[in-house]
Amino acid sequence: MSRRGRTAALPDGPHQRPQVLEEDGLVVRHQDAQGRVASYDFGVLPVPRAFQRSLAVLYAAKCAPGGGWDSVETSEAHWYLVRPFTEFLAGLDDVPQDVDRLTTAHWSAWRLSLPPRANGYSKYASIAGLLKMDPRLTQPVREAMATRFVWQPGREQAYGPEEFKEIRVAARRTFRSALLRIRENTDRLAAWRAGAIEPGSREWLVGEAVDVLARTGDVPLYEWGRRVRRRYRPALGGDSAQHTWKRLFLSRKETAALAVLIAAELGLNSTPISEMPVPETLPGTAEAGMPVYRLRLEKRRRAGHRGRFESRNLTDSGADSSGRIISEALEATAHARAVLALLGADIDRLLVWHQTTEHEGQAYRRAVRVGQFGFGVDERAGADWARSVGLSGSPLKRIRKTVNVLHRREPGQNTQDTHDSVYVLPEPQVQQAAVPVIADGALDAVAAAHRTVFAARLTEKSGSGERETATAGCADYEHSPFGPPGQSCAASFLLCTACPNARVTPAHHPRLAHLHQALGTLRGVVEPAVWDADWADAHARLTDLRDRVGKPVWDAALASVSGTDRDVIDQLLHGDYDL
Repeated sequence: MSRRGRTAALPDGPHQRPQVLEEDGLVVRHQDAQGRVASYDFGVLPVPRAFQRSLAVLYAAKCAPGGGWDSVETSEAHWYLVRPFTEFLAGLDDVPQDVDRLTTAHWSAWRLSLPPRANGYSKYASIAGLLKMDPRLTQPVREAMATRFVWQPGREQAYGPEEFKEIRVAARRTFRSALLRIRENTDRLAAWRAGAIEPGSREWLVGEAVDVLARTGDVPLYEWGRRVRRRYRPALGGDSAQHTWKRLFLSRKETAALAVLIAAELGLNSTPISEMPVPETLPGTAEAGMPVYRLRLEKRRRAGHRGRFESRNLTDSGADSSGRIISEALEATAHARAVLALLGADIDRLLVWHQTTEHEGQAYRRAVRVGQFGFGVDERAGADWARSVGLSGSPLKRIRKTVNVLHRREPGQNTQDTHDSVYVLPEPQVQQAAVPVIADGALDAVAAAHRTVFAARLTEKSGSGERETATAGCADYEHSPFGPPGQSCAASFLLCTACPNARVTPAHHPRLAHLHQALGTLRGVVEPAVWDADWADAHARLTDLRDRVGKPVWDAALASVSGTDRDVIDQLLHGDYDL
């Protein structure tokens, strides 16, 4: 009895979606938007045939396009929750024959059998959500399902400073070694193609083999097995991955190390990193020697909700800048993406790794694959890399919490409330650090910190219902943190940059850049005490904004300041501006 078929990328791509419910109505076939496929046989579940068929219909509805389960990972996770539920029902004296025969006694018994932990809550919420889709489910059972499941969330803690440093060093060592290897062979390939290597020499044979590798994804091999052709084997040094395909491509573990470095820089979960498309380079920035990358991020758990999609700009201004890891990731995966383009693969992913053979790659059942290439990472890949360098467990989740709670100290694809309540407040390091702050007056310290940090939200465009102010858009004019709720905000427009209700789009950049410049000019013509009291906090917040968007973007904004922008800022600084 097999629970499901293998997961693989289909040659017809993710745009053709097949029939979900197959054959006798007991097998659900799920093909997701990434091209992965999984089959679930409800005929093996230990409940009556009518109940099996009802569950299959509900499952098929969730797996169908628009049903809510956008990935095979999601449907697979729910499958591992459905089966224990049916096994529990099968052990009862009065086994329900179908969904409409399920009673509150059945559901309460199931509820009491679950541990009051995250795993128990996942089973409870998953099964309840699935069964509620069936209109035949009785109202008393629906009311029982609405009862709150009380559970104690896990205490996943952030890494301490030394642990965090150790993991970053290990990841950097793994990825840096791979990058240098790829650079060396890229230079060798360029020299061979330019005719700069003596024909027939050992180095020439290596260059020829690397040229084949760059065009096909592998060095010249015999048709049987994975044996390098005798002509090239002595020059390459052997048949191992290090001597063959690793010359131009990352391995799965090396890609996991790269993902750890990206998570340590951006504070993202493994899924957004795994599914991140190749970043765009803003025009003119690479030519200026300081590329600015626009990252397109998606948090699938927010499907159908505002904030599912996000973009971030990162500038590569040097070895210590946040954008440097993106430059290196693009360099390390360039050859893989070139081969995929030759193969006609229509998959836009930053993280691409090579696997020795297509057959061996089947072990990574959640990975999207095209031929010998896989895409993205998951917790298992992170754990495999960690073990290879003497660490325990995948660091990706804890790295994200560490970065967002202790380093960035702001939400990472979460609401502020979730960030504070789920990530910050339970963290022991935050609690320990808060003790002296509370003793000295925590509220004053927090208020002082917020005055100099840009708190408005950066967005690509204005949302509906927003009101324009002198410096930004306002999403909630009557619930300002600087005044009583329910009343129109009466704070200075200079405080918009300190307000979480404010929205700053690229259209606001020129005016804010001009304001920042004007405040800097004021510093030289007024008394230092006056400037510190009236303008220093606003100037600091704008400096923070400049650092976030990057110098090239900021310089471009300064170059596009309009006469209207100058008039508004002049009136604002003289206290004459009004809506």
